[in-house]
Amino acid sequence: MSSTLALAPAEPASSSLSLPADVEALAERGRLWRGHQLGGAGARVLPTGHPVLDRELPGGGWPCQALTELLLPPGAGCEWRLLGPALRALAAEGGACVLVGAPAGLMPHAAGLALAGLDPARLVWVAPGTPEQALWAAEQALHCRDTAAVLLWLPQARVAALRRLQAHAQQADLPLFALRPQQAAQDSSLAPLRLAVAPGAWPWSLQVRVLKRRGPAHEGVLELPALPPRLAGVLAARLRSLAAPPAAPAPSAPNQEARDAVLAGPDRTALSVVA
Repeated sequence: MSSTLALAPAEPASSSLSLPADVEALAERGRLWRGHQLGGAGARVLPTGHPVLDRELPGGGWPCQALTELLLPPGAGCEWRLLGPALRALAAEGGACVLVGAPAGLMPHAAGLALAGLDPARLVWVAPGTPEQALWAAEQALHCRDTAAVLLWLPQARVAALRRLQAHAQQADLPLFALRPQQAAQDSSLAPLRLAVAPGAWPWSLQVRVLKRRGPAHEGVLELPALPPRLAGVLAARLRSLAAPPAAPAPSAPNQEARDAVLAGPDRTALSVVA
């Protein structure tokens, strides 16, 4: 004789698992995050000035205690358009932005920087002779009291050098950007945030791919408008003038012939109007 054993349906697993207190503490400090969630910054962040990009970055901006890698095409000048809004905000607070090892074609130009809204007096240009000197200068600038941000151009970098930069960045309360060629996307890096930046599909725009961040992998390409502030104001005024309806001509008094024609019937001669 066979018998049937009825099994109670298993309860679905809870989607929110309780974590130990020490693990929760790490999560609160941004050191730990769930795989499907965007990680926290774990420190102060600086808004990028591009709202579309801020929504995809941990904490909503550039991390101030971490190394950020930007992979760029040669000679396009994308770094200025991407970082310009944040650098302007830092300069307005009185800080200095230290530029270490920029290529000759990207040397600061006072008129161009002013057009981009950047005060040349707030930029410190460092021209090291060797890659080792560039790394040393960036490390020293990170710990300088008056430094607000450090931009370091690194055509080539070993993993050990990036690890050292990340360690120094964690001790500073300011953003550190390593600007590297596009080919470096295949290299290993300890930078918590890596972005690939290129000119956009339409004028004065940028295309940004998030290669690495604290959180889930990012799919797709972000298209960012990146007009210099002064040019944006000029274009906005021009567009407003084009959109405005043309002014109607002022009415003019009819001449004598027109008034005579009004008084003329179909089969009669026009009557003259005597004032």
